[in-house]
Amino acid sequence: MEQVFAPLPPVPDHPRLEEEILQWWEDEQVFQQLRDLNRSGPKWSFIDGPVTANKTLGVHTAWGRTLKDVFQRYKALRGFDQRYQNGFDCQGLWIEVGVERQLGLNSKHEIEEYGLEKFAAKCREVVAQSAAELTRGCRRLGQWMDWGNDYYTFCDTNIEYIWRFLKVVDEKGWLFLGHRSTEWCPRCGTSLSQHELTQAGVYQDRADPSLFVRFPLLDREREYLVVWTTTPWTLPANVAAAVDSEAQYGRRENGEWVAVARYPDDTFDQVLRGEQLVGWRYRGPYDHLPAAQGIEHRVVAWDEVSLEEGTGIVHIAPGAGQEDFDLGRREGLPVLTPVDEAGRFYEDYGWLHGTSTGDAADQIAGDLRERALLVEAGLYEHRYPHCWRCDTPLIWRVADDWFIGVEEVRQPLLDANATVEWTPPQYGKRMDDWLRNMDDWNISRRRFYGLPLPFYPCSCGQLNVIGSKAELEERAVEGIEQLEELHRPWIDRVLIRCESCSEPVKRVTEVGDVWLDAGIVPFSTLGWQNPEWIEGGYATGASRELSNADLPDHAYWEEWFPADWVSEMREQIRLWFYSLMFMSVALTGKAPYRQVLTFEKLLDVEGREMHGSWGNLIEAEEAFQRMGADVMRWLYCQQPPTQNIRFGFAPANEVKRRLLRLWNSVKFLVDHGNIEGFRPRLEDLEDGPDAELQPLDRWLVARTAQLVADASRAYESFLTIEVVRSFDEFVDDVSNWYIRRSRRRFWDGDEVALRTLWHALVQGVRVIAPVMPFLAEHLWRNLVPNGAQSVFLAGWPEEGEHDEGLLREIAETRRVARLGHIARQSAGLKVRQPLRRLVVEGARLSDEHAAEIRDELRVKEVELGPVEATQLRVKPNLPVLGPKLGKELDAVRNALEAGEFEELDGGRFRVGGHELGPDEILVERTGKEGWAVASSDGVTVALDTTLDAELELEALVLDLIHRINAMRKEQGLELTDRIRITLPAAQKDLLQHEDWIKQETLAVEIKTDGGSAEPQIAKA
Repeated sequence: MEQVFAPLPPVPDHPRLEEEILQWWEDEQVFQQLRDLNRSGPKWSFIDGPVTANKTLGVHTAWGRTLKDVFQRYKALRGFDQRYQNGFDCQGLWIEVGVERQLGLNSKHEIEEYGLEKFAAKCREVVAQSAAELTRGCRRLGQWMDWGNDYYTFCDTNIEYIWRFLKVVDEKGWLFLGHRSTEWCPRCGTSLSQHELTQAGVYQDRADPSLFVRFPLLDREREYLVVWTTTPWTLPANVAAAVDSEAQYGRRENGEWVAVARYPDDTFDQVLRGEQLVGWRYRGPYDHLPAAQGIEHRVVAWDEVSLEEGTGIVHIAPGAGQEDFDLGRREGLPVLTPVDEAGRFYEDYGWLHGTSTGDAADQIAGDLRERALLVEAGLYEHRYPHCWRCDTPLIWRVADDWFIGVEEVRQPLLDANATVEWTPPQYGKRMDDWLRNMDDWNISRRRFYGLPLPFYPCSCGQLNVIGSKAELEERAVEGIEQLEELHRPWIDRVLIRCESCSEPVKRVTEVGDVWLDAGIVPFSTLGWQNPEWIEGGYATGASRELSNADLPDHAYWEEWFPADWVSEMREQIRLWFYSLMFMSVALTGKAPYRQVLTFEKLLDVEGREMHGSWGNLIEAEEAFQRMGADVMRWLYCQQPPTQNIRFGFAPANEVKRRLLRLWNSVKFLVDHGNIEGFRPRLEDLEDGPDAELQPLDRWLVARTAQLVADASRAYESFLTIEVVRSFDEFVDDVSNWYIRRSRRRFWDGDEVALRTLWHALVQGVRVIAPVMPFLAEHLWRNLVPNGAQSVFLAGWPEEGEHDEGLLREIAETRRVARLGHIARQSAGLKVRQPLRRLVVEGARLSDEHAAEIRDELRVKEVELGPVEATQLRVKPNLPVLGPKLGKELDAVRNALEAGEFEELDGGRFRVGGHELGPDEILVERTGKEGWAVASSDGVTVALDTTLDAELELEALVLDLIHRINAMRKEQGLELTDRIRITLPAAQKDLLQHEDWIKQETLAVEIKTDGGSAEPQIAKA
């Protein structure tokens, strides 16, 4: 007989299967067919957050890529037309730092010596290599994108759109050159923005030098202020000491002034309020160095002085701290900037000249000790910010940076965010908090391979801001002919004509914050304000030969903007999501996205971050080989988006085990279908078989419709965890209820049972296809030989009506069965041991369902009624009842302990005039001797555990049947193969049930052999 289905092996080889499907998709152009199929459908706009092109695909990046692919596949199955444009982040320090390491460079000076043209070429080379590797990894993951038409943020087109944004910002009056103290990376030689400091891993635990230092008072002989610092390098920049004007300060016998609250056990010979210390003058610790000459150090009042640590007197260095800088402005304090861009002391700091901030700590401590100014030295453990790109500890440094002011746009941003639907919802509140508290946006970086800021300040006072390449060409007076792309060093050689005085003007050397690059993409990739479509118009500048992407026209932008959905991890709230929102509100006054999905971090199985140096880093390629992409995707999708995921091979093995239940269910259908010559009917696909169905068939059809409805809601809510949970429960119902309860029908070749199971499994495969596309495709191609070529060309299953009453009945039946199994386990009775009687209380079961319970639990009789074979103990659920009952709690507790209560239906109890619900009490039911009891949510079952000779013999028969069928599998026999059985003489009593044994094992003959110790089988 011709087999309709290809036989399945016992377990799937996920990596091999996936490679085959990838090749088949490519050969058959399935993705392109899908795009063509949906071309006239409704539009669903997704904008991809660009992945940084400086690496291969890691399992942490694969999480976000999976979620994006899941929902794009789902929307495609719904018939939506989509763009599928992938993005690469291509410039900025992430790229530069990696290239520096490759070239063995370690400073900005060394980059300049190497040559900016060669450095830019190397950066582009790294981007091209990484983009190719990331593309390969994402394809292997199963992500469908319009590969080859990617956007690259370093292309001239993207840069021009940012220039246009900056020109608009300037016209609004928001752009300014700020002089302030800012976070600075001495290794990278540039400042950082506030939102860069919010990224994971920036703040790290570290131990820094802790110095307590004397500042000698000028007008009070042999008296000193004692200050505390964990940044010794800032002491040469000291100009003031701050006190709390309301606090008490005391003088020790040795003349040292400290806050009384910090030293409650000390003895003071004079105590003054802080306000009385204000104005005192002192000698700075490094007044003898040229930089500090002429500085008058004094005590100032400051509300931010802490009395929780240190001495209660704060060392103030406006040139080395933001709060110090702000206080200095208020008090009119001088500003000393001690270190250069590389974090090394300037020449006017004498013997410290050229010393780094880190190396200076011990030298400064030793110097202060020699001059009797050091009171105490130690280490201080705290959380300290590090550069998110190179991991160098940050310093504070006064610099002139370009900023975008935020006050005028703050409320419009909040209003725009109110229109966005966030998943999970609380993350929308986090965005609100950020928008309410954000500082001005520091957009300039003193680096090389990045967005060249189009600012041309003229000596006449005019700031010229260029808004496009065309404007640059029009106003250029020198260097335009050598402009290869809009990057340094080429752009630095272009001089323009000042629009005010017509003099030649040179561009500032700074490049822009990388989040400008990524934040502009809803405009640059969609053709905002572009008058005509330009083929290859996005493949400009550095992205030439890397992309074939077009630059659409403005009509296209209007069709696809704003994005219906975007998704990245939670830390992007203050990064990409913020930059998108800021730039969109500035340009259009509205949000650039309608819905957002965020998720947390990926950790190893122990809950630690993954690092190569720790030996716990898993590359995506290794995961593909050892677990397969579908298993990875399942791990990602089963995770609540509010929780960190613990990723590893042990959890992957658990996923494989769970997926094996689906595989075994399909294999069961395939094996039995092939035996019977079963041919599936496409008309059964949506609504199930049009035939006379048994109650269990009707239930499975309804259960399948319920799965489609539940999964549809979960996908529409962007909650993959609910999709996975619904599917998992469905497969459990199919495998552990429908197939188990219908085995005899399959054995007998019942076509309706086969049709019903086929309908359920195929619909299930369609539902889960966005989550695990490879396995779904493989199973679809096997199970639906005459259907759509691909499961992804079959559309989304229809959401048919389902019988809620029937579903509730079977759910109740399964609950009773589960309790029965729990009761068996508590008594140590395996399911192959038949029992006489089961009593069920609190559940409504029809005769039909009672028969199912009887078969499932192997009991001779099922009785519905009160369970009298239990001992009942009821206790109050204190966390719930305590607040409710208050003083009456003790009386209720005593009554419950004394058994003075009335049991009501639904798991409720009445005691002392109070009616208590199931959640307000803790119920313990234990069986009396000879009974095993289990209960949950108002349902109680009791099993009669008494055994007799007949029951024990039946158990031996069932054990034998189980053993014989296991031997059939071990010997590789087909399901239809007939066998002969030889039993040991000791088992001759089992022949009382010879017909039963033959029926269950396909035996044609059973005989006994006195010389055999174990059963033997042979193919007939």
